[in-house]
Amino acid sequence: MKLFSRTFVSHIEQNLKSLKINRHLNPHFFLGPKSDGIYLFKPEFDQCFLEFKGQIVEAKKLDAGGLFFYPTHSLAKISDYKVYQRNGRLSYDPYAFWPTLSNQEFEGFSKGIDYAIYKKLGSHSACHQGVMGVRFALWAPNAKGVSLAFDGNHFSHLETPMRLLGDCGVFEIFIPGFQLLEKYKYCVTLPSGEIVYKTDPYGFMQELRPSNASMFFESFYDWNDQKWMEKRKTYHPQTSPINIYEVHLGSWKKKGDEFLSYKEMGEELSTYCLDMGYTHIEILPVLEHPLDESWGYQVTGFFAPTSRFGTPTEFKAFVDCFHQKNIGVILDWVGAHFPIDDHGLKMFDGTSLYEHQDPKKGYHPHWNTLIFNYGRNEVSNFLIASVLFWLKEMHIDGIRMDAVSSMLYLDFGRENGDFIPNKFGGIENLEAIDWIKHLNVIIHRECEGIFSIAEESTAFPKITHPVHLGGLGFDFKSNLGWMNDTLSYFQKDPIYRAFHHQLITFYLMYAFSENFALFLSHDEVVHGKKSLIAKMPGSYDDQFKNIKLLIAMMMTLPGKKLLFMGAELGQWNEWNVKGQLDWDLLKFPKHDDLRRYVKDFNHFYFNQSSFWKNDHSWEGFEWIECHDFQRSVIAFVRKDKELIHLCVLNASGAHYHEYPIYSTWIKSLVEVFHSESIRYGGWINQPMPVKRFGQNNGFLIDLPPFSTIIYKVQT
Repeated sequence: MKLFSRTFVSHIEQNLKSLKINRHLNPHFFLGPKSDGIYLFKPEFDQCFLEFKGQIVEAKKLDAGGLFFYPTHSLAKISDYKVYQRNGRLSYDPYAFWPTLSNQEFEGFSKGIDYAIYKKLGSHSACHQGVMGVRFALWAPNAKGVSLAFDGNHFSHLETPMRLLGDCGVFEIFIPGFQLLEKYKYCVTLPSGEIVYKTDPYGFMQELRPSNASMFFESFYDWNDQKWMEKRKTYHPQTSPINIYEVHLGSWKKKGDEFLSYKEMGEELSTYCLDMGYTHIEILPVLEHPLDESWGYQVTGFFAPTSRFGTPTEFKAFVDCFHQKNIGVILDWVGAHFPIDDHGLKMFDGTSLYEHQDPKKGYHPHWNTLIFNYGRNEVSNFLIASVLFWLKEMHIDGIRMDAVSSMLYLDFGRENGDFIPNKFGGIENLEAIDWIKHLNVIIHRECEGIFSIAEESTAFPKITHPVHLGGLGFDFKSNLGWMNDTLSYFQKDPIYRAFHHQLITFYLMYAFSENFALFLSHDEVVHGKKSLIAKMPGSYDDQFKNIKLLIAMMMTLPGKKLLFMGAELGQWNEWNVKGQLDWDLLKFPKHDDLRRYVKDFNHFYFNQSSFWKNDHSWEGFEWIECHDFQRSVIAFVRKDKELIHLCVLNASGAHYHEYPIYSTWIKSLVEVFHSESIRYGGWINQPMPVKRFGQNNGFLIDLPPFSTIIYKVQT
C-alpha cells in the first residue's frame, strides 16, 4: 500500500470492502485499466499473471483479499493486455470494457411493453469494442450486488462482480471469450447480506437436472418450414380442422431407460402423427423444470427448452420436422405459478420480485407454488416475452395455457376468507385478467395465425370473446364440463345410462357460448382415475366398443379435438411419467383395430369440412334425436355450405334392427363410416341397407350396440 497516498489507500479500502462482500454496484469504476495501472480482483489467487504487450508479467498483490495491481505509465488499452484465468486460459479483462447496454434501453421494460426483452436480458454473444464475447444482463433492482459465477472462475461468488446500469435495476457485464455451453449462475447479494446463486430467468438453456446452472447457448438453425410459416399468416383456426395429439415427450417412447432426443422424436413422432392424421401436436414438458414428476408444470426456465431431450437448436429441428409434414405444434405453457426452488424466481433479489409479497396473493396452497405478480410491469413483460419467444424464435403455432381458473380467481384453492378481495370486494383477480387480455392482444398482433387455448374449468364469461368486446381474447377454451359429464356417462353400466341421458346432451345447451375444444387429456388418466379404456364398463369386447363410441362422440360433436397419447392404443395402464406407452399392445388384434379406427376417424374428420367449418355456431349443428333416453341413442347433423353428415350413436348394449330417423328434409343417406366395420374388428363388410318409411317421414336403419354410424346426407 506504500505505492499510494493515504487518500487513495482509503479509496482502495472502501472499494475492496464492497468487493469482498459482493456489494459493489460499479466495479468497473475501480477495476480494470486506470491511469496508473491495471487493478484486478482475484480473491482466491495467490499469484496473478498477465500478458502485457506480448510479455508475461506478474501483478503485485496489494491485499490478502485478492486485489492485484500492475503499474503502467498510461491508461492501458483493451488490446494491450490479457489475464491468465484459473484454467490457464488467456482472456481480455472484462473491466476494460464499456457497458454493452444503457439504462435508457430498459424504459420499455419498466413500462411492460418491451416484448423482445429476452434479446437484452440474459446472455448473448456480442462483438464489443472489437472483441468477441458474451454480455450478461440481469434484472434484480433490490440486490445489493450481483456477480457472475461461471466455469471460468470456478463459480466464485466474488471474482466477477457486475455493474448496475442507472436506476433500471439491471446489472450488466461483458465477458470476453466466453464459451458455448459454458455454465453460469448469478450470485445475488440480498438486502440481508446473504449471497444466493440464481439461474438466469432469461437463459436459453440449463443443465440437465438435478444440476441447475444456466448454460450459454446461441441457436443458429436454418429453418426449412418457410411454406408453413407463410401459410400460418393467413390461418383461421376457428374455421379449420384442429385435431390434436397430446404428447408427454419423456414417456411417449424410450430407449431402454433413456429419453429419446428431440432429433429422434422429431423424425419418429412426426411420421406417426402424419400417418395417424393429426393436424397438431401438443407437447409437454418443454419449458425447463427441475422435477420430472411435475410434468413440466413447475417451470424454472421460461425461455429454455428442457435439456432432457437436447439443445435449443435440436428443439427447433424437432418443430421443423412437424411443419414440413404440415402438422402444427402447440406448447403447453405455464403462466399461473412457479416453484419454490431456491435457484429459481422465488425471492429473486431478496424481495418478492416476481411473486406477490402477501402469501394470500402470492402463494398457491393448492400446489405449494408461488403466484406471479401480474400487476408489475416487468413481470408482465417477462411472461409475454416468454410466449412471444416460443412463437417467434421456436416457431410454435399456439399455446395451451394451464390452470387459467387459478389465475382468474383470488380464492382459488383457498379456504373461506383466506384471500384478499379485489378493490371492488370481489374474488376476481383483476390484475391477472388484464394481463391475460394484454397477452392475447399482443401475441395475435405479433404472430398472425397462431392461437391460444385456455384450460379453464369455471363459468367465467367470454373466455374466447375478443378483448375489444369485453372478452379475454383466447381462441379456444377446453371444455372440462363436457369431459367430466361424458366420462361420467361412459363409466356407468349401459343398463343405467337411460337415467343419465342428459350427461351427453347438456353440452349443446351452452356449446356455442364459447369457442370450445373437446379434450380427453392427460389429467383424466392419472392419479387412480384409470386409463380411458379401463374406465369403460362391461366385457373385454364391450370395453373396446365403448371407447370407440367415446372417441366418436368427441370427433363428431362441435368443438376442436384433443386426445392424449395411449388412448389410441387402448392402453390399460394409467399414464406413467417414468415409463413409456405400452406399444406391445399393438400385437393384439383388438388394440391394433382400435388404433386403426382412431387413424381412420382422424383422416375422415380432416377431409369432411362439415365437422369443423362451423364448429362454433348453430349453423354447423342440428339435433335429429336427443330425447331417446330409453334407448340411449342420439342423432344429429353436422353441416357447412358444401356437406351435410348425419351421425347416429347408440350408447346401449341393445341392437336396434329398424331404428327410426325422423326427418322430412333428408332425401337420402349414404353410409360413409361405421364403427362395426370389419376393418375395426367388427362384422360389417359392406354398408347396411337404409329403408324409407312413410311419406318422406324418415328412414329405418340397423343400429348395432355401442355403435357409431355416419351418413352423407342429400337434401
